[in-house]
Amino acid sequence: YLLQQTNDLMDRTTERLSTGKKVNSALDDPVAYFTAKSHTDRANDLQVLKDNMSEGIQTIESANSGIEAIQDLVDQADSIITSAKTADAGDLAGLQDQWTEIMSQIDDLATDAVYKGVNLLAGDTLTVKFEGSHQLDVAGFDASSTGLGFTAAVDFSQSTELDTHAAEVEAALSTLRTNAQTLSSNLAIVNTRDDFTTNMINNLQTGADNLTLADMNEESANELALETRQSLGITALSMASNAAQSVLQLFQ
Repeated sequence: YLLQQTNDLMDRTTERLSTGKKVNSALDDPVAYFTAKSHTDRANDLQVLKDNMSEGIQTIESANSGIEAIQDLVDQADSIITSAKTADAGDLAGLQDQWTEIMSQIDDLATDAVYKGVNLLAGDTLTVKFEGSHQLDVAGFDASSTGLGFTAAVDFSQSTELDTHAAEVEAALSTLRTNAQTLSSNLAIVNTRDDFTTNMINNLQTGADNLTLADMNEESANELALETRQSLGITALSMASNAAQSVLQLFQ
């Protein structure tokens, strides 16, 4: 019986050394096993949410990049208006064409700032899911030339219209700055939740490990002690068998 018990303990120790865990099934320790499983399951769920947060971050950053590019174009438009106010009549047509091209490029940039099917510069709303029912809705806006308030009709020969376009430039820059600040604030929130989620995953995994991981030094020492006990048991059994045979020989 003692030898069989030693063999069972050796099997358990070998399993712990091979898996690195002292709790490999509910039979080893039901409370620890199911508690650790609960921690691990939640950590896995949070990892999925973390992946979605990462995608949300990229969506917001794509919109921010688009805003920066559009701001550069609006600055160019401002320079064109400044030049048009003092330009000769022969140069106005060329400046007007440049203005029209910049408006077209603004529209293209607003369209191209899409990430994974969501374009915050086209008025889409991004919903970033956190744990449970918690979420953040990031509202987009129309960053096209029309959405920024630029009028379609252009006639640089009219000084009053140049003044109108100059006012449109200022209003567009204000709109872009306001929305950039809002997106930056939302980006900071998502980054904070992403970091928090990472820490929670690490805490849950550590908690599960504390409940199930084996002390490898202790298990190695146990294996050595059990091997010694097994060897002694076999030797004792062999000696007992030899002694029994010696006694039988006395009656032969």
